[in-house]
Amino acid sequence: MTPAAERRLLQAAVALACLVPLTAGLAGVVRGAAFAAKGQAVATDMDSHFRYLSGIFLGVGIAFTTCVPAIERRGPRFRLLGALVVAGGLARALSWWQLGAPSAGHRFGLVMELGAVPLLLLWQARVEQRYLRAGATDPSLPRPTATEGR
Repeated sequence: MTPAAERRLLQAAVALACLVPLTAGLAGVVRGAAFAAKGQAVATDMDSHFRYLSGIFLGVGIAFTTCVPAIERRGPRFRLLGALVVAGGLARALSWWQLGAPSAGHRFGLVMELGAVPLLLLWQARVEQRYLRAGATDPSLPRPTATEGR
């Protein structure tokens, strides 16, 4: 597979993965803790905290989408965002260990946080390295711009 083809495939995978934090984050902001409470009463402070964390989750999803157009040059941002997601996944795993298994939706989140995101991080690093090695000779790869690194 050419570096350009692998880059496009990674872009598609990341764009698809971004749908999770974008939709779940937006739903959490709009619906609050009722989004996960399954008809149970929710304390005001719990709802406030849930919406706050949902807003952060939505922001992380938006930030990840900004990596997609130049994924091969967004390694530092991509790794930082990925580290945030993995840290959240570790916290979710701690909850499972202490309190028991969460619902299917939260288990799906755990798979994304501790499975898919680390794999995407490794893949992005591979694409970045291929881009750096082949960028000078492969005309199908985008060239760095004057504003690169901002």
